[in-house]
Order: sequence, then C-alpha cells, then structure tokens
Amino acid sequence: MASADEIKRPRLSVVAPAYNEEASLEVFHERASASARAVAGDDYEIIIVDDGSADRTFEIARSLAASDPHVVAVRLSRNFGHQLALCAGLSICRGAHVLIIDADLQDPPELVSEMFRVMEAEKAEVVYGRRRSRAGETAFKRGSAKAFYRGLRRLADIDIPADTGDFRLITRRVCDILNAMPERYRFTRGLVSWVGFRQIAIPYDREARFAGTSGYPLKKMVRFAVDAITSFSILPLRVASVVGLAASLVSVMAILYSLVAWLSGHTVAGWTSLLSAIFLVGGIQLFVLGIIGEYLGRLYLETKQRPLFIIDDVYRSQG
Repeated sequence: MASADEIKRPRLSVVAPAYNEEASLEVFHERASASARAVAGDDYEIIIVDDGSADRTFEIARSLAASDPHVVAVRLSRNFGHQLALCAGLSICRGAHVLIIDADLQDPPELVSEMFRVMEAEKAEVVYGRRRSRAGETAFKRGSAKAFYRGLRRLADIDIPADTGDFRLITRRVCDILNAMPERYRFTRGLVSWVGFRQIAIPYDREARFAGTSGYPLKKMVRFAVDAITSFSILPLRVASVVGLAASLVSVMAILYSLVAWLSGHTVAGWTSLLSAIFLVGGIQLFVLGIIGEYLGRLYLETKQRPLFIIDDVYRSQG
C-alpha cells in the first residue's frame, strides 16, 4: 500500500535553474506548463531556481508562482553556479518523475511527452536528450564541446554519453540517489551515468537561446571541464606520475652522459642546453604539482562539509 507521501506526490516535477533569464522566463513557463499538462494533466509542479541573478528573474518567478499554483519560485542566497542550483531544485521537487531542463529554452520542454513514452515502453529510469545539432553557437564552441565530450569519455572511469547535457527525465528513485550524493563538485550528467540502471537516449535539435547571453563564458567552460574530469577520473594523476618518471629518467641519462664525458677528459659544453633542460624539468615538476594540487584542493574543500547551497526564499502560491 502506498504511503501518504507517495499519494500526494505529483506525477511530474520540472526543475529549471535560471540565471539572468528575465526575458525568457514567462515564455518558458508557458511552454513548460503546456508540455507538463500534456503528460500529467493537472498533476505537476514547476520548480524555478534563481541562481543569484542580477536582473528580475526571481521577481518574475515569484509573480508566476502567485498566479499559478503549479509554480514554485526558489531564490538562492547568491550565485552558486548552474550545477548547485540544479541540485537545489532536485532537493525541493516532489514529483514521481523529474524533468531537468534549463530556463533558456535551448532544450524543448515539448520533448517530455516523447521522453515519457520511451521511459514507459523501455522501462527505463533515465531518458536523456542527445544533441543532433546546436543552433546559435559558434564553431569554436561546437568544436570545443565535441572535443570535451569525446575526451571525457576516454578519461572517465564510467561511460558518459557524448553530445548530452543535463536535459533529461529521471525517476524518483534516481532523483533520491542524486540527492544522497554529498560531493561539492557536481557534474550532474556524470553522476546520472554513474548511478546506472537502464538509460535511453532521444536525439533532438538544440535551439538557440530565446534571449540573453550564455551563462557559460570560456572561463566557466574550462572550470566546468576541469570539474568533470577530476570528478570522474584519476587518469591525470597517473599521467603526472608517468611524466614525472620520464623526466627523472631523462635527467639520470643526462647526468650519466656528463659523468662519462668528464671521465673521458672531454669538457661538457653548452650552458644554453643545460639551462633549457633545467627549465624543462622545472616546468614538468610544476605541471605535476599543479595536477596533484587540483585534486588535493578538492579534497580539502570536501572535508569542510559546508552546505552545497543556501536557499534564501521559497515561494509557493497558497491558492
């Protein structure tokens, strides 16, 4: 027999992190609501998480929540980043199924109907969108994203599908498992892959942003890539060990060569080459220490056990 909590649980939760999305939020609400009603009738909720926006994102989200009892407006105390804003939304949502989607309308909420159909037909726990095309993005961003996903698949200890984002439909069981994971450096699509179970891909064409600019400039993209690699692979540490060993062997060979030359009565000339070798070995050492420091820094921050995010306000309509 189902518990009281399970009886009250809506069929679908839509979790949408938003950062400076005032221009697209009302259109997103309209499309997401229509898509949710198509699969869940009146039994759904839309969680809009404002990740410390500098514009009117939360004011609009709160206004939507006041007029629509299906909407829950959440404001974080500051900008914690997309992945932690998503984590906040997952911790609040109550649905038996959860659609993870961004509020910028690059991913079509209308695809949730097909996701539900595939999930039921295939008895899957996760149905994720695989990008066939990426409209409105530069050649550099498309190329760097392609290289990142393929490189990550080679480095990671688990199989993380290429050309995918966080856009996916997951069951309550998967959502609860994600919420139980305490790690600070979240790479949600990797965590979902790590969970396992049956996961099915649906190809789709990603649209250009409805309005505004991307919240992922180059600096954030690089940081995101580093977080993804260090979260799911220790291969960089192994590479650092191999590079350090190779540098040591080269140094030993150079010392032996110099010693043999000296014993043979030859002068070992070449201050330029000597300094170059010193700088090379020093650079390799700093590179190796940098990789080790990256992992050590993450370990240090994890041991602090600070909360992943701080929720400033949650607004639900009382109607």
